[in-house]
Amino acid sequence: MNEQTTQEKCGYVAIIGRPNVGKSTLLNALIGQKVSITSPKPQTTRCQVLGIKTRGNVQAVYMDTPGLHSTEKHAINRYMNKMASSVIADADVIVFMIDAGRWREEDELVLDKLRREGQGAAPVILVINKIDETKDKKLLLPLIDKLQAKYDFAQIIPVSALRGENVNLLENKIMELLPESPFFYPEDQYTDKNIRFQIAEIIREKLITSTEQEVPYSSTVTVDEFKATDKLVEISAIIWVEREGQKIIVIGKKGERLKQIGTRARKEIEFLLGQKVFLRLWVKVKERWTDSDLALKSFGFE
Repeated sequence: MNEQTTQEKCGYVAIIGRPNVGKSTLLNALIGQKVSITSPKPQTTRCQVLGIKTRGNVQAVYMDTPGLHSTEKHAINRYMNKMASSVIADADVIVFMIDAGRWREEDELVLDKLRREGQGAAPVILVINKIDETKDKKLLLPLIDKLQAKYDFAQIIPVSALRGENVNLLENKIMELLPESPFFYPEDQYTDKNIRFQIAEIIREKLITSTEQEVPYSSTVTVDEFKATDKLVEISAIIWVEREGQKIIVIGKKGERLKQIGTRARKEIEFLLGQKVFLRLWVKVKERWTDSDLALKSFGFE
């Protein structure tokens, strides 16, 4: 008598879309825990972040990507566009996100890229996000009808990534479309990023939400020191900005803003590590780092 076996399925799922459409929020909702930092400001996600979800005999490896930009004025914009574009060719399933407000010019740019680089390569699910902000859900129907004519989508699914509405429906469709394959990662692994990267991103998230104007887009964070004992984790990190004026903004009057950033970051890092943390933050200037390929590489943007 032959034993019945269940074939494993596994594949890469690219989450793409214009900046600030909710890609990182969706990734976190799909994984069921925080993997990628989020904020209401564009350009929060700069690097490709993998979120890994294993359910039964299926493993989905989600690729959260920077938003595709219409401009490549600076080196960092070119880097983010290259990163976002590269996942299209590698994906087994593509999740193309827009929001329920309206179809925008940036959405059309993403769709044009899909037509050029992704046509026929992988099934594309169109996700209409932020339906919680649409009072009359009937208004979504003409938008869906209009979008169905734009591309041969595998399915169009309205969701609220923030509130988790229809996220299970989306996950089921993704897992249905994944190819048969052995798992790429251990079943209990949920991200490919190491602890230093996660800590730097937590600090950067608190920096973004604590500052205004150009500072979030001209700053990055590196972890300079990480020492762990049984009772305490000591971390030293550097916040890099482009100008002395930005440094003054980040530090704040009598150091109050930097202290606030550090306190908020420390609490989340302690939750991540399950240990007490002593966090030191420094602010340094590296002029025009966002427009320097060499500087980007030095900060880990490969």
